Amino acid sequence: MLPPSSLKVQKGRGAVTNLQGRYEADVRETFDDGWEREGEEPKVWRTHVTEETARSILSRNQSPDIPFGVSLNPYRGCEHGCIYCFARPTHSYLGLSPGLDFESKLFAKMNAPELLKSEIAKASYTVEPIALGVNTDAYQPIERDLRLTRRVLEVLQECEHPVGLITKSALIERDIDILGPMAEKRLAAASITLTTLDPKIARTLEPRAAAPARRLRAIRTLTDAGIPVGVSVAPIIPFVTEPDIEKIIEAAHDAGAVMASYVVLRLPWEVNPLFKEWLEAHFPDRAQRVMNRVRDMRGGKDYDATFGTRMHGEGVWADLIRQRVEKAIKRCGMEGRGRRFKQLDCTRFQRPVVVPALGARAKRAAAAGQMDLF
Repeated sequence: MLPPSSLKVQKGRGAVTNLQGRYEADVRETFDDGWEREGEEPKVWRTHVTEETARSILSRNQSPDIPFGVSLNPYRGCEHGCIYCFARPTHSYLGLSPGLDFESKLFAKMNAPELLKSEIAKASYTVEPIALGVNTDAYQPIERDLRLTRRVLEVLQECEHPVGLITKSALIERDIDILGPMAEKRLAAASITLTTLDPKIARTLEPRAAAPARRLRAIRTLTDAGIPVGVSVAPIIPFVTEPDIEKIIEAAHDAGAVMASYVVLRLPWEVNPLFKEWLEAHFPDRAQRVMNRVRDMRGGKDYDATFGTRMHGEGVWADLIRQRVEKAIKRCGMEGRGRRFKQLDCTRFQRPVVVPALGARAKRAAAAGQMDLF
């Protein structure tokens, strides 16, 4: 399928084009065949969800840049459509585009709760806090109907397993009846990503995520329910969201957030050209200026994936951002990155009992009232 015309903004979508993934075998090229008429309505990219049966559900990492070692993602692809999302390149592994495909062709791991229960029931399993919704948002719009995230939380609550959540959606409020009691036992913490306070920027940057004011209200609601909430100022985009760093942290603090962290814009793989297209479409007046500043923080490159610097950058401008964030956190009396997550209680965990499914032969024997020899 051909991508839309160059730099034609799609309503309700973050990506401007359906950029070809690096593993696709066929090469696509956009050209004008003379059939497109001026003023004609652009193609509407509707959301399509594919239900899949996953083979594994817990992802493990040893990165020194993040405060967790285990994560769980009920979905692949994300309808929020955040143009900067570092997970976009993962759609290339599916033979799909990290562009519009990533935010419109979604995959739901329908057996996620059962797989989780089976995994944590193993005698070899060692409990540590699970980060829920890291790669893609566990509370994206399709969760409202599929409820996979809620079912995962029900498993964790039953086993008294610690969990940390990060989201841009106010839908997390739906699960306060689970998260509240877990938080009382130091088994749950949440983080709300707040990139900007400007609703106009948010509509293009994160088109289907909750509006900034709604996220602030979610922080207040969670806080009032006794759930420790942090704010993730991520990503910080020079000359776009960067001017409001202090205002974002202060607004989150006023709403009840007790923690704050930040990440400077990252442009791995296909995120790089997709973000540049977005800049040219929405901020052509400052596109070059933004990229020049990004390179100032990445050793002259668009991106540097080196551990220790990839999240915050390096150099004068990166150091200035770090100081601004740290001073704002101190001024508000908040905690730094990952502290509450690491303080979640792992001692309450109760290993679940999983009854193996009967095979066809065993089912026949049970129906006949006989014991199965094997």
